[in-house]
Amino acid sequence: MILLENESIKVAIAVKGAELQSIKSKLNSLEYLWKGDSAYWGKFSPVLFPIVGGLKNNTYCVGDQSYQLPRHGFARDLEFEVQQVSEVEALFTLTQNEETLNVYPFEFSLRLRYKLSGASISCTYEVNNPGQKDLLFSVGAHPAFAAPLTADTLYEDYYLEFAQDDSLSVHKIEDNLISDQTLVIRLTDKKLNLQHELFYNDALVMKDLKSQSIQLRNTKNAHGLNFRFIDFPFFGIWAAKDADFVCLEPWCGIADGIHHNQQLSDKEGIQSLSPGLDWKRSWEVEVF
Repeated sequence: MILLENESIKVAIAVKGAELQSIKSKLNSLEYLWKGDSAYWGKFSPVLFPIVGGLKNNTYCVGDQSYQLPRHGFARDLEFEVQQVSEVEALFTLTQNEETLNVYPFEFSLRLRYKLSGASISCTYEVNNPGQKDLLFSVGAHPAFAAPLTADTLYEDYYLEFAQDDSLSVHKIEDNLISDQTLVIRLTDKKLNLQHELFYNDALVMKDLKSQSIQLRNTKNAHGLNFRFIDFPFFGIWAAKDADFVCLEPWCGIADGIHHNQQLSDKEGIQSLSPGLDWKRSWEVEVF
């Protein structure tokens, strides 16, 4: 486990999956990440790479060759190489190997950089294409934040406040795929009240979210967090059934649509990176 700490927060990051597993405030002693209870969902903040969401029949094609990948890809289950840059910054690196090339025929370098600043932690995804052909990939975040945060609050006391949106256009999911149906959720003063029932039919998946920041707050006290993200075209909000957390998930990529032809190059949201080039995206959470 890699530990980072400054005057305001301390965090823990696992080498497996480069997974953030704890964000604890030194100012109020609150833990802001989900506890990873396997009775509901045993992860904390998995890295989604080289795909986001599910594939049609768990299969994709590169030309005439077909391959299989599980939902959200393989990075979350692999050991990263670690470079601890300082007490407040760490860098995790994953590259192709024989195992990955059997299911994903691309050379790649995926780096996750975590950095503390005040009461904030940022996570930056850095992708490089060391190969001789275009690298086709998706990257997504999946952090699960605790709700309730304090013993005197309930899940239903919490809400998400969006910086810009007055409504959410949600794409319904069928067998892990994006269907043709959408549902509009109207917000009250840009707020979505949390209820376990919201996620009984899987995640709320959006393709046109205007906000680039979302706050998790509650009606009983001043504790919460501000989640910021830039240049992620897709966004998911999810929780396991009746679990006390909410995932805020900015994505550069999305699950296959139900009519997708399974060609990776035609996949909605796929990122294409030319040989030798770099790609970068970041999100940040500030706790209070």
